[in-house]
Amino acid sequence: MPASVVQGPGRAAGVGSMLREWRTRRRRSQMDLALDAGVSPRHLSFIETGRSRPSPSVLDAIAERLEVPLRERNRMLLAAGYAPRWRERALAEDAAMAPVRAALQRLLGAHDPYPGLVLDRHWNVVLANRAADALIERLPASLRNPCVNVFRASLHPQGMAAYTENFDAWAGYLLWSLRRALATSADPALEALQREVLAYPNVRAIRAAETRDTASADGLLLPCVLRLGGTRLSMFTTLTTFGTPRDVIIDELCIELFYPADAETEAALRQPS
Repeated sequence: MPASVVQGPGRAAGVGSMLREWRTRRRRSQMDLALDAGVSPRHLSFIETGRSRPSPSVLDAIAERLEVPLRERNRMLLAAGYAPRWRERALAEDAAMAPVRAALQRLLGAHDPYPGLVLDRHWNVVLANRAADALIERLPASLRNPCVNVFRASLHPQGMAAYTENFDAWAGYLLWSLRRALATSADPALEALQREVLAYPNVRAIRAAETRDTASADGLLLPCVLRLGGTRLSMFTTLTTFGTPRDVIIDELCIELFYPADAETEAALRQPS
């Protein structure tokens, strides 16, 4: 997309504040970031204080070094008076996304009978395989509509928390993941979600920061242990993202795949439904 310049002193000040906020969040000094991005410390200082407006190439170089998500890079470009660079295509509707949808569906299908999910930037479920759908069906309607959110569904007392044997440890891992996602993205919706789940009575009753460290000491990986009727499932999880995203939505997608942590769980998951 062409970079069309919009004049106005407020534009430079806005993008400068955004860059300074991301630099602070990433704990980078002006000197360190400037040298890494190939600009002078003086120029970076002028950009942050609004005395100078960065070119699109300079802005992109700085944002790249700060690992700013593509959605936020578009906001920076707009704040500086330029057109957004990164497109945002709907995964379900846009024809250009058909190869991505097909790849995700093949991945989830091949992973069955183990649960697999595709998540958006707020950890809402975008796609799920048959095994994951079987777990989602256990959730009350209030946690399934309008969409399933992994943090809400896993931590709510009426959600999967009711089936989780090692809830203290697993909740500790989830809350750590939520804090990390919020620190990475600075997304207000994730901040609101964090406030919500921290108010759940079962979450307030645990000391998440301690349980995550101590509960994982006995094994290689911290599993999620579910008791579903007479069946016990112990599973660990992996998270995967796309390596070279050039679209906002693809940049934000995450694939979560669960694997059996013991032979009993593998046998239970492979039983015909």
